[in-house]
Amino acid sequence: MAAALAELERLRALTADSGRPAAVARRHAAGGLTARENLAALVDPGTLIEYGRLAVAAQRARRGVDELHAQTPADGLVAMLGRVNGELFGDRAWCALLAYDYTVLAGTQGAIGHRKKDRLFELVERLRLPVVFFAEGGGGRPGDTDFPVASALDVRAFALWGRLDGVVPRIAIVHGRCFAGNAVIAGASDLIVATRSASLGMGGPAMIQAGGLGSVDPDDVGPAEMHAETGTVDVLVDDERAAATLARKLLAFFQGRTPPAESAAEGLALRSVVPARRRRAFDVRRVFDALFDHDSVVYLRERHAPELVTALARIEGRPLGVIANNSQYLAGVITAAAADKASDLMRLCDRFGLPIVSLIDTPGFMVGPEHERTGLVRRASRMLATGSKLRVPLIAVVLRRAFGLGAQAMAGGSLHEPLLTVAWAGAELGPMNLEGAVRLALRRELEQIGDPEERERLVREATRLAEEQGSAFNAARLFEVDEVIDPAETRPLVASALAAASAHSQP
Repeated sequence: MAAALAELERLRALTADSGRPAAVARRHAAGGLTARENLAALVDPGTLIEYGRLAVAAQRARRGVDELHAQTPADGLVAMLGRVNGELFGDRAWCALLAYDYTVLAGTQGAIGHRKKDRLFELVERLRLPVVFFAEGGGGRPGDTDFPVASALDVRAFALWGRLDGVVPRIAIVHGRCFAGNAVIAGASDLIVATRSASLGMGGPAMIQAGGLGSVDPDDVGPAEMHAETGTVDVLVDDERAAATLARKLLAFFQGRTPPAESAAEGLALRSVVPARRRRAFDVRRVFDALFDHDSVVYLRERHAPELVTALARIEGRPLGVIANNSQYLAGVITAAAADKASDLMRLCDRFGLPIVSLIDTPGFMVGPEHERTGLVRRASRMLATGSKLRVPLIAVVLRRAFGLGAQAMAGGSLHEPLLTVAWAGAELGPMNLEGAVRLALRRELEQIGDPEERERLVREATRLAEEQGSAFNAARLFEVDEVIDPAETRPLVASALAAASAHSQP
């Protein structure tokens, strides 16, 4: 027993960062943290259960066991169960935590590592554990020779990972180079956090060159800044420490309610958010400041389709998702990309029981030949279909304009689909932009008026009447909305509606 324990201690030491000073120094010199440092920054101390710590690369046919223990600890994949945010959620804080180790064969996916992933993914499905996966690495590893391989296409890890879609929340963190199979782990996750130095791609430089596509620097394959614009990356952060901090915050949205907090701005501030001039843009994030708990908002895909804002946030500690039109970009119109962005947020929330708050200020869906070439019909319609199937509570707040099918999509397909639909005093609603509707309806009459000033006078008068018809007050008289409210009442009203929905859903 004494000899066995001594051997165990020796082998464990080889897996620790302290037992690999040269590899750790190289990693730090390159500006990165080790796999174990990343996990230590994320997990609650003293709660780790590690799987496959003594695994080594499947290369014993050509390398000695001692060398493999020293050079390929854990086969380059650290896999654990541990608690994250245990001080808030106790035993509900248990998660699965995995990290490719870039100091081991460039974080490539080995044969034993695939078996470890399979084992963890099956445990995740069985125990319904959220997952955080540090996905950095170069994809499949060609150097494993212990097992006969023809294609390696029978690897189950990707199918098992995909099967977790909608079952548990999965957060991927990408730093450095992440290609091929590693990129699939990230891409199939629910949320992707990337550092600014990340390069993410379905094929790395070797695969690109082998395909006759030229020589590409690894950092130019898929820069994080580019992926922030395409919407592939949900949140961009400066470094791995910031990524771990954000991952804790993101996980908490799926773990439950936190102690209530005040908003960053007073509710009275909402009275001055909407400009007096109807066509003037405003920053919808000012609404977030007064509506949601201070420091609770995490904006997602900020640089992708900025005409629509998506976020995770809290009201009185209750986690929720948010979609909001942003008039600072394209007047808040809903493009094909914005429709996808909204649909993705709604699906994420619906899968994991997060209510949704929709802040509506839109002239509707984008139109025109240029935008039809983006597949607008399919993508816009998918947003309507997604909203119509929501099982979680949806609360719609019309801030200023709610026009056309786009406004209906923001409300789950109809103003009567949400748990509660309210409009701020001064808001306008209609089947399309009111002035545009007037010009369309009076087209023949306007064509018969030769004086341009007289034509515009008629348009202004007809538009004024249309505005009265489409006012929030008139919509409330006809019970198209549930209530017209003072903007200052928004936060307590939304909080009460969510509390009522939560109480009703409890057994």
